[in-house]
Amino acid sequence: MKIWPFLLLLFWSAAQGFENQLADSPSPYLAMHGHDPVQWRPWSQAVLDEARRSGKPIFLSSGYFSCHWCHVMHRESYTNPEIAALLNRWFIPVKIDRELDPALDEHLIDFVQRTSGRAGWPLNVFLTPEGYPLAGFTYAPPGRFKTILERFHRLWNERRDQVTRLAREALAALEQARREEAGAKEKPLTADELGRRFVERAMALADTLDGGFGQQNRFPMQPQLATLLKLQKAYGNDDSRDFLDLTLTQMATLGLRDHLGGGFFRYTVDPQWHRPHYEKMLYTQALLALLYLQAAEPLHNPAWRQVAFDTLDFTLREMAGRNGGYVASFSAVDDQDREGGYYLWTDKQLKAVLSPGEYRLALRHWRFPDLEKSEDGVLPLQGESAATLAKAEGVSLETMRARLAAIRAKLLEARSRRGLPVDHKQLAGWNGLLLAALAKAVQMPGGERYAKPAARLANYLVTRHWRKGKLLRAVDAQGRGYGQAALEDYAYLAWGLAAWSEAGRDAAAGRLANKLIDQAWRRFHDQRGWHSSDSAPLPGMPAQEAQSDGALPAPAAVLLRLSLAQGGAPAEKARRSLSKAWPVVQKNPFWHASLTALLVKSPL
Repeated sequence: MKIWPFLLLLFWSAAQGFENQLADSPSPYLAMHGHDPVQWRPWSQAVLDEARRSGKPIFLSSGYFSCHWCHVMHRESYTNPEIAALLNRWFIPVKIDRELDPALDEHLIDFVQRTSGRAGWPLNVFLTPEGYPLAGFTYAPPGRFKTILERFHRLWNERRDQVTRLAREALAALEQARREEAGAKEKPLTADELGRRFVERAMALADTLDGGFGQQNRFPMQPQLATLLKLQKAYGNDDSRDFLDLTLTQMATLGLRDHLGGGFFRYTVDPQWHRPHYEKMLYTQALLALLYLQAAEPLHNPAWRQVAFDTLDFTLREMAGRNGGYVASFSAVDDQDREGGYYLWTDKQLKAVLSPGEYRLALRHWRFPDLEKSEDGVLPLQGESAATLAKAEGVSLETMRARLAAIRAKLLEARSRRGLPVDHKQLAGWNGLLLAALAKAVQMPGGERYAKPAARLANYLVTRHWRKGKLLRAVDAQGRGYGQAALEDYAYLAWGLAAWSEAGRDAAAGRLANKLIDQAWRRFHDQRGWHSSDSAPLPGMPAQEAQSDGALPAPAAVLLRLSLAQGGAPAEKARRSLSKAWPVVQKNPFWHASLTALLVKSPL
């Protein structure tokens, strides 16, 4: 669906009577914009009321704290007085943290993806005063951004009625497209046929040389990999098994993983998994720890269990917040505004920290590819093992491990003196995912040590995020709750609490999980399907029976799985919902991986 190629603004002169309202926001991302010359407002109904009174269009910008290009656009454009004057004069500028307003962000991402062919963050969207999206774009350098603003302003002044009508028609077309997708008819597949179709579609997209799916950026795509892992034995073959092993190996040994400090980055910008986009997200650690724990037995590789344990150890050590929960993310840029600067090493920096003998071992154990050619520094990768180095050096394995541990300690101590910005907000849903991973780890050989951290996290979630029968989406560093809980918070927190209860540790956690499941059905589901939010801040917000997977599993699929396990009325509602979702899922099972796994396991 096409809209029209228009975008953006004029020159200076700020509007009077408004100030930037973000400086005191508990969201680190919004507070980062709190001293911009742009007169940012947080999203609220008051924004729409003001827009309707003034007749001004809304400029809504969505991003998140650890996003590299969000920082770049902030530095280049939103601190630019000339651009700020245009935004203030012609628009009502609104900034949202996508991690606090996931439903609103999801709606606008879908609109921009469908109308322009691509979407991402920072996401910038023009809305009519009534809240109809007009057009959107991602990062733009200052010159292009200014041109976009000027063109849009001219278009709005000259053709406001036509633009408004087209915006309504575009939203109606988007809603119709969503309905047609949901109502797609095709010969019904059996559960076995659906399982085979998923594996076939997954392998058609699989890169069997480098691992992962597609041919561009490399995201972990945990929902798809987890579903392929579940279905591979029944519907796959040696190729699908080899692909899973290759992908897990690439993710664990190349640039997606921080081999010095631990944990996984969000994705790599190249298809060979070499160069990461350096943000570290809490949900990435939780989901990949789960994936590697799940993979160890069916792929007959206990090394994957250790990868999961290492990831959980990193998370517990480095991402712990002040109140018992875990922080949302680490920024992709360091405190000097350099992408990846916290993680990269130059030859000079290594020699300043290590002795000649330690330097030589470090280069063999972590590789540091093309170190002498790089001025900005390189990322350590997995090199020769301790056993290989011990044999080459003629020392015992224990001695070599001790040497490498001492080298690692020196490098980490030096790295700790660098600055890495942290998004300190603690999200209910993402902490629920971590609890699910810890509960899984507790039940694995060698994982008993995660019982106490899991118990502390469960207690934190029950006491800090569940207050007076209401779920809070976020808790700040001072323990203050804020934000409206979304469907994903109910789903992921219920998942974590149910998993912890099933591990035989906490019956009360299971009772709260059941209560969350019940509330999620009442708050987020109706005859149209699942809503990501229990309020609709903009017209045309979608509802769908078959939610697709993104970087995280579809929240509705998680709730349906939990409802089936609960039995009784929730299970019956889940079966009816799955029956309605089946036609959409079978049309494109790869992008509905979590629902596919559920339907194949529990055919109706």
